Amino acid sequence: MSDRKGHTIYFLGIGGIGMSALARYYRSLGYAVAGYDLTPSPLTQQLENEGMAIHYEDNPTLLPALISFVVYTPAVPKNLKEFEALRKRGLPILKRAEALGRISKDHFTIAIAGTHGKTTTTAMAAHILNANGKDTTAFIGGIANNFGSNLLLGKGTGSLLVVEADEFDRSFLQLRPAISVINSIDADHLDIYGDRQHLVKSFNEFAQLTEKQLIVKEHLEIEGKGILRFGFDKDNNYRAEIVKTENGFTDFVVYSEGTKTEIRLPMAGRHNVLNATAAFATARQAGISAEEIAKALSTFKGVKRRFDIRINNEKYCYIDDYAHHPEEIRACLQAVRDAFPKQKLTLVFQPHLFSRTRDFMDDFAQILGMADELILLDIYPAREKPIEGITSKTLLDKVQLNDKKLCPKSELISLIDSEKPELLVTMGAGDIDRFVEPLEKLIATW
Repeated sequence: MSDRKGHTIYFLGIGGIGMSALARYYRSLGYAVAGYDLTPSPLTQQLENEGMAIHYEDNPTLLPALISFVVYTPAVPKNLKEFEALRKRGLPILKRAEALGRISKDHFTIAIAGTHGKTTTTAMAAHILNANGKDTTAFIGGIANNFGSNLLLGKGTGSLLVVEADEFDRSFLQLRPAISVINSIDADHLDIYGDRQHLVKSFNEFAQLTEKQLIVKEHLEIEGKGILRFGFDKDNNYRAEIVKTENGFTDFVVYSEGTKTEIRLPMAGRHNVLNATAAFATARQAGISAEEIAKALSTFKGVKRRFDIRINNEKYCYIDDYAHHPEEIRACLQAVRDAFPKQKLTLVFQPHLFSRTRDFMDDFAQILGMADELILLDIYPAREKPIEGITSKTLLDKVQLNDKKLCPKSELISLIDSEKPELLVTMGAGDIDRFVEPLEKLIATW
């Protein structure tokens, strides 16, 4: 790639969680970084504070004069004026996954894949390696609280690289990992894959790209030699057994290699125990002892928007979560029930994508019924145009709950203030995250 002096790497969609980590990485190498995004956010403000030039208008006259190469996210519309202007310049234009793939070729790469759980598992693995003195660079699909960032920077090309391997748009096929984890393959991104069978095929292609060790959750349809399995069943190479869940902590043991390791995880939920077991197996393959792994997991602080307990006092509890697929919602709500079994559970949910709401309408309706009260926001469209007949009201009508309602975003804060729920969960992958701090501040005043 070009000389860094006087040249800029330009990002189309710089405010995305994966894109912003790449932007920070290239900035750390001494490149000038600039970019476009549709709307400002707290994350884009942080990037600007870190010295990146960002604008929010699709305007080719705002493009830097000297650009080394362009990185874009598939979520950005291809009819952007800036896209066309950059193409006309004849610049190298890389998908985010291609840029990450180029970086991974220079490192011993550990890739964490799966339709759910990959962000938390990636953060856990990075934390374990970093806490045990391993020179580690990590690209995380969320803000890891141990690092206060979605990027952990190592010292150079000799560092281990931990990456979240995204199945969207088959992005993970750009990677060449030494060690890979596959922790779930639930039907998702059907706008890309069509059906689960093609999704499984793509995960198997990813598995074949792994050079040294493949670590796979029990019962997943992944083929290959020397696979290490993890899960709750007795025949797994890494078997987890939950001992106790209390006050947001989970005590569990991992049986592996003829030994038993006791672990106290400062998180609730069977799904987080599985994430921790996957991270345990990964760290063992990287040469860290079971005892040191357990010690590191006990200091794991979680990831923002992943079972993120914002308030927990004698009267009120507020949890925020990124869950947007039926199985993620089920896992989160079950973890909430396990951790807070006596409180009435009020769920605020923002569906993400018209296509996903259509494809899993009945599943969403059933699982959202696990709450005691449901407050449903309008569907967040992201990259999509509306689909006739697919609305939040259609979904709400199917949910078997007496206490349920639609709520415009503009009225959410006042509704929550009037109801004062004892156990509040906000959930979704759209812009519901903009409500987290205002709700936290509100609840603190009750």
